[in-house]
Amino acid sequence: QVQLVESGGGLVQAGGSLRLSCAASGRTFRDYVMGWFRQAPGKEREFVAGIRWSGGGTYYADFVKGRFTISRDYAKNTMYLQMNSLKPEDTAVYYCGADTSLSSLRIGLLQYWGQGTQVTVSS
Repeated sequence: QVQLVESGGGLVQAGGSLRLSCAASGRTFRDYVMGWFRQAPGKEREFVAGIRWSGGGTYYADFVKGRFTISRDYAKNTMYLQMNSLKPEDTAVYYCGADTSLSSLRIGLLQYWGQGTQVTVSS
């Protein structure tokens, strides 16, 4: 059974940092791309960042470039999202997901999803 479990969310002041983790289990993700998405209240889920599990190529939404960094620990089967210089508009539930297709990842049509972790940035 494939599981993606997010952790690391919480409450932080504007300008602060958080690191989200996504622990993956249940299969090998060697041929997958994995990513982070977020959904704010009243808004649609949006792509934040993605990474190829093998090779480590990374992709970012324009609104997080220079502030967020995606990475993965191959040995721990865990993906991370380091979020710096957080803004109140970054407040959302953050989800991790996985698929074999980068195109699918970018539009949020994924094979696997985690349950999400809440990130709240106060002003």
